[in-house]
Amino acid sequence: MTGDRIKVWDLPVRVFHWGLVAMVATAYLTSEDAEAPHRWAGYIVLALLAFRVVWGFVGSAHARFADFVPRPAVLRDYVGCLLRGREPRHLGHNPAAAVMILFLMAMLGLIGATGWLMTTDWGWGSELLEELHEGAVNLTLAAVVLHVAAAVFESVRHRENLVRAMITGYKRR
Repeated sequence: MTGDRIKVWDLPVRVFHWGLVAMVATAYLTSEDAEAPHRWAGYIVLALLAFRVVWGFVGSAHARFADFVPRPAVLRDYVGCLLRGREPRHLGHNPAAAVMILFLMAMLGLIGATGWLMTTDWGWGSELLEELHEGAVNLTLAAVVLHVAAAVFESVRHRENLVRAMITGYKRR
């Protein structure tokens, strides 16, 4: 805590976030031409997700799922306020962002699991697994675009640089 700023995102959350960005980009960019880097990026994504699930229960206050995963009524009320242009600022994740985080984590888990299964005797050559894997990638990419757009929107709306906050860990009070 310093004056007008408060530490919100701890180092493990920030490393998880930017590690995911780097590994998802690596996996996407190597999907056709470089099998080993693609596979290793996927394995690292799965390891990051496993870490984040644990950290969601034992980490710092704003890292814990109990701090940011909303009940349905809270999400409904937040979306209603958002649609009226009166959404409140949240120190941690807002309810819509929390749902997006859970969705992205689930989709990345699905992508990683189907990717790994395609390397096993059971899943090798499975068109169903390949279609599920690629469909999940496409849906996730669309969600990432929405996630980034929402971060920009919220940064402008609340006059707070959320990208900088995810780099430094600090937000204004």
